Amino acid sequence: MIKTLLVANRGEIACRVFRTCGQLGIRTVAVHSDADENALHTRVADTAVRLPGSAPADTYLRGDLIVKAALAAGADAVHPGYGFLSENADFARAVLDAGLVWIGPPPEAVEAMASKTRAKELLGIAPLTEVTEADLPVLVKAAAGGGGRGMRVVRRLEELGSALEGARAEAASAFGDGEVFVEPYVENGRHVEVQILADTHGTVWALGTRDCSLQRRHQKVVEEAPAPGLSGELAEELRALSVRAAHAVRYTGAGTVEFLVADGRAHFLEMNTRLQVEHPVTEEIFGLDLVAEQIRIAEGAPLPENPPHPRGHAVEVRLYAEDPARDWAPQTGTLHRLAVPDGVRLDTGYTDGDDIGVHYDPMLAKLVAHAPTRTEALRKLAGALERTVLHGPTTNRDLLLASLRHEEFTGARMDTGFYDRHLATLTGPDADPYAPLAAALADAHGRSRFGGWRNIPSQPQVKRYEMAGAEHEARYTRTRAGYQAEGVRVVHADARLVVLEVDGVRRRFEVTAYGDQVYVNSTALRALPRFPEPETQHAPGSLLAPMPGTVVRVADGLKAGVLVEAGTPLIWLEAMKMQHQITAPATGTLTALHAAPGQQVQPGALLAVVQET
Repeated sequence: MIKTLLVANRGEIACRVFRTCGQLGIRTVAVHSDADENALHTRVADTAVRLPGSAPADTYLRGDLIVKAALAAGADAVHPGYGFLSENADFARAVLDAGLVWIGPPPEAVEAMASKTRAKELLGIAPLTEVTEADLPVLVKAAAGGGGRGMRVVRRLEELGSALEGARAEAASAFGDGEVFVEPYVENGRHVEVQILADTHGTVWALGTRDCSLQRRHQKVVEEAPAPGLSGELAEELRALSVRAAHAVRYTGAGTVEFLVADGRAHFLEMNTRLQVEHPVTEEIFGLDLVAEQIRIAEGAPLPENPPHPRGHAVEVRLYAEDPARDWAPQTGTLHRLAVPDGVRLDTGYTDGDDIGVHYDPMLAKLVAHAPTRTEALRKLAGALERTVLHGPTTNRDLLLASLRHEEFTGARMDTGFYDRHLATLTGPDADPYAPLAAALADAHGRSRFGGWRNIPSQPQVKRYEMAGAEHEARYTRTRAGYQAEGVRVVHADARLVVLEVDGVRRRFEVTAYGDQVYVNSTALRALPRFPEPETQHAPGSLLAPMPGTVVRVADGLKAGVLVEAGTPLIWLEAMKMQHQITAPATGTLTALHAAPGQQVQPGALLAVVQET
């Protein structure tokens, strides 16, 4: 019987496993990097053990340190979570060799399936070894891990070399394994997967299907169960293939078999030998706790012959600290407030006041809604997202809300090209035009409490804000009768709540300020100074860091004075386990280079200058 369990992971999944352990009466052990010293998963665990350093390669990818931590803390079992070492057979063996219980499949099954190249060989599917024009487009893919890391779509042969190099580097950083392979890229297919659960007595459950077609950079954003619109014949085929794959490697525990479905045919992608990020939608419709089932299976308990009968529909969205309108650039900063309405499930690794750093995945939380029908589940989740209080770095919340309400998604006609087609319209300006006025009135009330009203009462007041990337002015006057503004009636205004009547309709605006950062309902604004400071001037052709991150590579031979061609990758930044290329904006001469490998940079930092020829 397991008494104390260590989670070899961080953030949301560590908190998720700890929650189940608490319900089962199992003590918990967290591991943490220096960057995660005060992270939520370290605070909710019974014990926490430090892994010196911050980079994944020095901490969460160090299996030897994690095994030592488990032994030092008195743990008798290790759960790998997902990502990091969750699909590393050597780590699984090290855990078992140390006399600990491994909450996962046997190392041999991990070895057979965790490497996507070996999994395809096992199922008789050969990867591409020689790529020609006729094979394009192709997908370069990491053999280990998942989450969209180490993946590149190649549409021109001349891009293959750099894609292979970039995918290897990203995979090595995220998973400690730089092996990649090439396979045909199926355009605009649907990503459908089957959750399996297998015990040590030969029983394998296929727990229905999930659709995960809405993806950015090959990483899932919206998931649902069951996958809508599949014929009964195709759904049964997917379940049968998944069970066959599990039996082929004598699989135990939780796993997922993934497919691309196009033109009514299923193309095997991979088998993930771990719990998936999107497992909650399966839990919701089957009424299961998959983590609890993993633990029971590791303790030797048998599964019943048949799984529970599914009920209803569940949808999950992943809330990321990123800006979809700026090429999904990761965002950092303080998460001041995250509050989700009752009625939906929240899985998160953050709480109010936590800092979002640059070292790890930018996912803040997952929101899950379950309802009797798909239509009701979508409406329930969209409504909860709309009412969620979210104060902090820029997120993809508005994109998720627009996606859930898009006719292509509500009509179950989506595929993996959804964001390629619709991103521009889904991320267009949609800010509330009355938010600046509400922010200005709340600010005015706050200042008036401290003697801030020294001007003539009827003199117009002007307050400037940045909102949705543009500057906005709010104008109002204060009279003995109260505040007045053109086109609206000010019903009420204090430092936290403003009520405006617009065309006879009353609207409430809750206002919260953190210094110059102001939130009006779900709209973020930044108060601008009365007299703008002079902007820093950069020479034409300046390359600025688009996000906080680490310079991981500079192109070979790059130095001041060399000639570069437009579009040539010059500098590679890594932020939140994703690599981003900085390319030459034009053909010309590199006149300055300020970036060096290992350098930490902030958004707007000058990296290099290319003078156009």
